[in-house]
Amino acid sequence: MLILNGKEVAKEVRSSLAPRVVSFMKETGRTPHLSVVIVGDDSASHIYVKNKKIACEAVGMSSTIHALPHNTTQQELNDKITQLNNDETVDGILVQLPLPSHLNTDEVLRLLSPAKDADGLTFNSLGHFFAGKPLVKPCTPEGVMTMLKHYGISPEGMRAVVVGRSNIVGKPMAQLLIEANATVTVCHSRTKNLSEFTRHGDLVVVAAGKAGLLGKEDFKRDAIVIDVGMHRDGGKLRGDVRFEEINGWVKAATPVPGGVGPMTIATLLQNTCLLAETRAGLR
Repeated sequence: MLILNGKEVAKEVRSSLAPRVVSFMKETGRTPHLSVVIVGDDSASHIYVKNKKIACEAVGMSSTIHALPHNTTQQELNDKITQLNNDETVDGILVQLPLPSHLNTDEVLRLLSPAKDADGLTFNSLGHFFAGKPLVKPCTPEGVMTMLKHYGISPEGMRAVVVGRSNIVGKPMAQLLIEANATVTVCHSRTKNLSEFTRHGDLVVVAAGKAGLLGKEDFKRDAIVIDVGMHRDGGKLRGDVRFEEINGWVKAATPVPGGVGPMTIATLLQNTCLLAETRAGLR
C-alpha cells in the first residue's frame, strides 16, 4: 500500500513558496502576514494554530495569533474581525473553527473581508469558487488535490465518493473532484447503508467527523482512501478510517497524523501569499 505522506508533500509546497515570499518582500518592503483568531481553550485547536504560525515563519511569512477567552462576546469577536479587516499590514485572516457554541459562525463569515479570507470560506469566496472563478480555494480540499497530483493520481474517470457535506471539506471537495472529471457521489450522516456507496468508490474521501467510522469492509480492494478526520483518543490521534485495517488492502491511503493535516496548513500559506500578492497589485 502506498502511504500518501502529507508531511513530505507539504515540504515541497513550502519550498515553492519561499522565493515568492522573498519577491514580495522586495516589492513591498514587508512579508505576507497571516492573522489567526482563536476563541476558547481547546488544546487541539491551540496546537493546530501554533503549527500554522510555525509553518508561516518557516517560509519567511509573518503570523499573529489573537487568542480570545471562551467567554468572548459576539460583538467582541466582530470588533476583532473588523480591526483585522482594516489593518493594511494583514493579508490573510483565519478564524479557527469550530467556535464556542454561543458564537455565530455565519455572522463572522459575513463580516470577514473576502480579500483577506485565507481559508476560502466566506460566502463571497465560496460563491466564486462554485462558479469556477475562485479567489482562493478551501484549504483542506485543495490540499488533497495537491497531494493526489504529487503522487500521480488523477481522479479523471474515477468513481469518487465523498463522505461529508460541510462547507469546509465535503462540498468543496466534491466540486474539485468534479472539476477533475471524476464522477462524484456525496454521502453524509443521513445516508442509508453507507458502505454500499463507499465500497464502489475508486477514490473515497472521508470527512465524516466520527473517529474510526470506516474500516476494511467499507472499501473495495485497491481503492484510494483519503482520511480527513482527526480525533484525539487518549494520547493518540485517530482519523475517521481504521487505518490499521486497510493497510495492505487498499491501493493508497493517508495516515493520521501526517496525511491531510500538513497539506491543509501548506495550502493556507499558499492562499495567504496569493491574497498578499493580489492586494499589492502583483497579480
